[in-house]
Amino acid sequence: MHGAVRVVVAMLCGALLAGCGARPQVATQWAEPQLATGPGFRVADHDPDGAALAKKSREWVESGSVPGMATQWESMSRWALTDIRQMMVIGEAAGDGPAAGAAAHWGYFWPRDGAFIIVALDRTGHSEDARRLVDFMSRLPFERAKGFDARYLLDGSRVTVDPRGPQSDGCGWVLWALGSVSAESLPASADGLRSKCLSNVLSLTWSGWRLPPPSPDYWEISAPETSLGTVAPMLAGLRATADHGPVDAERWAAGQAAKRLESQVFSSMGPSLERFGDHGGLDAAIAIMMPPFGPEDRRTTKRWLDYQRLATRESGGLAPGVEWKQDGTSWTPESALVAYTAAASGRKEVAGHWLDWLNEHRTPWGSLPEKVNRSGQPAGPAPLLWTAALVLLTLDALES
Repeated sequence: MHGAVRVVVAMLCGALLAGCGARPQVATQWAEPQLATGPGFRVADHDPDGAALAKKSREWVESGSVPGMATQWESMSRWALTDIRQMMVIGEAAGDGPAAGAAAHWGYFWPRDGAFIIVALDRTGHSEDARRLVDFMSRLPFERAKGFDARYLLDGSRVTVDPRGPQSDGCGWVLWALGSVSAESLPASADGLRSKCLSNVLSLTWSGWRLPPPSPDYWEISAPETSLGTVAPMLAGLRATADHGPVDAERWAAGQAAKRLESQVFSSMGPSLERFGDHGGLDAAIAIMMPPFGPEDRRTTKRWLDYQRLATRESGGLAPGVEWKQDGTSWTPESALVAYTAAASGRKEVAGHWLDWLNEHRTPWGSLPEKVNRSGQPAGPAPLLWTAALVLLTLDALES
């Protein structure tokens, strides 16, 4: 999501790994992104408490479970947990919320990322930390008509001038997280958070009778039409509330709205299920229509497979979408999201393929980066907590 000087170059088509497809014949070559984080973030050289922090992080990891134990992915799992822990400690010092990534421009809290971190904490036995994060999210500034902002300062206050503005997928993600964790990970404030998010989603979709209005989604750019990346998290949140909500009336309302909204998605955006229905290209949002976010459907599965075939980039991972800029850069959150849905739908070989790719492209100090440039080098902030959480959830799903 960086600008660069463009040079059109011809690309040779080559064979790709199983589960991936042919590369585009013409691409736009961009300046390659570089790492935005140095290894010193974990234990800063000038920090006299660095050794103590590292010891506490190891103890915290051992106090829970480590998904992927005794597999080739155990080291990746341990560092993902360690990175989440350290970023949470840094967040507590700054206010309460963990930053999305270990670099200045990512030093904010995104509700979407927080939802996945909550579920990963719950799955790995860190219920107290999950409760604290749910409670933090319940206190974030919130507009009933628009929902959450795209991101917040780490103390939970609004970003004063933020071009991202509100992103209405946030409540969908929060509802999905609240419906996916154990009771031990839910503080008393979870009930109010669930109720206001459910009210927001029901309002934006007319209780499932129509698609929500256009809104930026995880691409974080202006969307002229309703994107699958906005509506799919809402559908996932409604389904999770219908299945696991503690209030009968809310479960019923969510269940009825989920059925209607699912019908709207397939009638208005299917069968292509591209970013904007019949155009915009396939993007990673198709994975949000797969398990564990909802039941598998052959129409969705076909497009999920197509996305992997069409969105593979030079470095072997996935772009946010087929029509994303052809810079050759792979994005780890999208690749890990596909891995998670593959594991949750019983496709262990596909999940293993993407886990192997993620494992092979970690930084020298073990963290999962945001991007991998076309030369195969880690880029962007490292760690990126959304990716770390998704890797943990994928490994947990493989063990279930």
